[in-house]
Parts: sequence; C-alpha cells; structure tokens
Amino acid sequence: MLNSSGETMVYDVAVVGLGAMGAAALYQSAKLGASTIGIDRFVPPHTNGSSHGGSRVTREAVGEGPAYVPLAQRSHRILEELERETGEPLLIKSGTLIVGSPMLGATPLHGAQDFLESSIKMAEQFNIPHEILDAATLRQRYPEFKAFRDTDRGYLEPNSGYMRPEALIKTQLDLAAELGAHIRTNTIVTALEHRDGIVHVSTSDGSTIRARKVVACAGAWSRKLLGAPFDKILTVTRQVLHWYAVEDASKFDNMPVFIWFVTDKLEDYFTGFPIMDPAEGIKMVASRDTPDIDHEGMDKSVAIEESLDFYDKHVGPNMNGVLRKVMDAGSCLYTNTPDNGFIIDDHPHIPGVLVVSACSGHGFKHSAAIGEAVAQRLCNGKSQIDLSAFTLKRFI
Repeated sequence: MLNSSGETMVYDVAVVGLGAMGAAALYQSAKLGASTIGIDRFVPPHTNGSSHGGSRVTREAVGEGPAYVPLAQRSHRILEELERETGEPLLIKSGTLIVGSPMLGATPLHGAQDFLESSIKMAEQFNIPHEILDAATLRQRYPEFKAFRDTDRGYLEPNSGYMRPEALIKTQLDLAAELGAHIRTNTIVTALEHRDGIVHVSTSDGSTIRARKVVACAGAWSRKLLGAPFDKILTVTRQVLHWYAVEDASKFDNMPVFIWFVTDKLEDYFTGFPIMDPAEGIKMVASRDTPDIDHEGMDKSVAIEESLDFYDKHVGPNMNGVLRKVMDAGSCLYTNTPDNGFIIDDHPHIPGVLVVSACSGHGFKHSAAIGEAVAQRLCNGKSQIDLSAFTLKRFI
C-alpha cells in the first residue's frame, strides 16, 4: 500500500487474524482514529477457526474469576451499542442457567474448583442480577430436563444468553471498513520482524505490510507464527458441536442457555442453546479435554457416530423431547494455555507485537471488550479495564 507520496504506507495498527478478537481490535482501533489494516488467511467470518457455530454462550458472572467479569460486562454494553447502531441482533438475552451440585472434590474448570458456587460469588461481588433455584423449582420450571438431583441448584442470570459470532464479526469488520480500515483476506502472514522501529509483516503473496504496532490474534496458527515461547506454551484441541431434532420446537425456543454439571465429573457436563431455527434443531456442545493436535491436518468433518455417541452419553439420558436424530454437526478449534486463561501481552522477542491469544475456549464472550482494551492500550497508552491478569510471565 502506497501513500499519496508514493511511499510505502506505515499503518498505526495491523491486526493479524480477524476472528473474535481480531475483528474487535481492528474495529476499535479504527474507531479511535488509528490507520489500520486487518489480515486473515481466510475470508471472515468463516468455519476454519474458533469463532463460528451460530451461537456462543455468554454470562456476566464469570465463574473463572474476577478479572473476567468487567470484560464480559463491557462486551455486553458494546454489543448493545452495536445493535442500536446497526439494527443487527447480536446479544440474545435468553437467560443463562448453570446447574450443578457441590463439586468440591471435582477437577477445577478454568481454575474454579466449584464452578457454580464461583459464579454465584461473582454475581454477588459485582451486583449482577440473578436468581438461585433449588431442585424443586428447577423441576417445576424446566421440564425439558429429566433428572435433577436433590442437591442440585440453579444459577439463573436473566440478562445473559448467547452471542451470534458470525454476525458480530461481520458487523465489526464492516464498521471498521467504513472507518477507513483496510482488510486483506486469503492472505497468510508468514513472519513478523521488528526493524528500525517498525514491524514488518511478511505475507504469502510476497508483499510486506509495515506497521508501528501489530496485534497478533492468530488463534491456532499462533504457535507457528509467534515462535518461542508460544510454540511450547500453547496447545490446540478439536471441539465438536452437535444439532439434534426435537419433538416440539416450541418447548425449546424460549429456554435459557444452560450449562449443566450432571455429575461431579467434568466429562459429564454439557451446554445447550435455545432453538434459533426449528429446521436446524437444538445445539448441544461440551468442552472436552482432548489431545493436542496438528490443526493444519485436522479433518473438520464430524462422523455421525460422534454425534450419536454424545447423544447416548449425555443428551438422551438427561433431556426430554430431544431425538436421536442428528441434524448437523461441526468442529472448531480451542487454543489453550496451561491454566486455561488468556494471554494479552507484548511478545517478549518481537517489539511492537501485542499477542492476544490464546483464549482457551471461553474467550468469545469477552472479545468485544478485549478488542476495545487492546485498542486503548495501543492508541492511548493504557486500557480502561485492567489486563494484568493475562500477562505472559505466568508461564515463563
């Protein structure tokens, strides 16, 4: 890209990877007046990474800990602002319901020993509207569920629900472009190098993009692009999404998003969503502790046997009115850190590069606010929300 004098342009901010975090960072940087460019190896929104599937659960009382709550809350406000500006529904407040019994002997989930109890504490600490339901109330209110235990409690957050990932990414990229951001798709970033105060971004077409600051949001591709120490810290796992037919869609279209700890074993928890389109069926997922993979060679397809096995182990025994008929299935990638937290920090060996990865499978609900905080940090020198909990020094 040449400027009006015929010289190679130096952008204020270049964003590598335009998924959840990258789209938000590009939009917010452009909104602050920075000259920006975004680069993606595909055409976002797409189904090759971590930011797709039609719906992503959100909640403000984030059981993972207090560092996350301000990000989730601010993300909600940003989505509401975007909805007013564009008319596009992005945050569907179906309510979010977390169900479980005391899990003091269970394996921690994202650092929380008892995820339900931690969520309740966050709601109390941050004055988030919520309701606590005992087992009798759960049985009466939610007949879609088969087998609540007498020890089960429900945490219901009425002002949460789910985000629409593809719509949110597209909205932010469209607005960024309107604000003057350049967007290059089907372009692979092959290297990042800092020389003479500028970050040189090498691309697969042989061109070089120059920027004062680079935001690296490459997800599963971060290990190869960023090198040490990220190549040893990050792992990539395959996660599967399932859609099943139901007997009566009207019984599921007004239900809350749910996260149900059926037993005290993490392998028995799963998440479900209200029906968005009866023709699609009901979406059910679970974050499984799967092996680290080479995502470049991963088969994105999902065998029907995987969906039937998930149904037999989790859905069928626990849900009323959900049929053993697979409507659709898909896979996505989680890029994880050892403590399942985020990394938002400067690259230790490449000046000018801010790393915003990994998001460890629970980053989408925070992405709009992270993009804003990153833009503030790069353009104003400091973010309004404290990001110090997500430094790289935890691992090196």
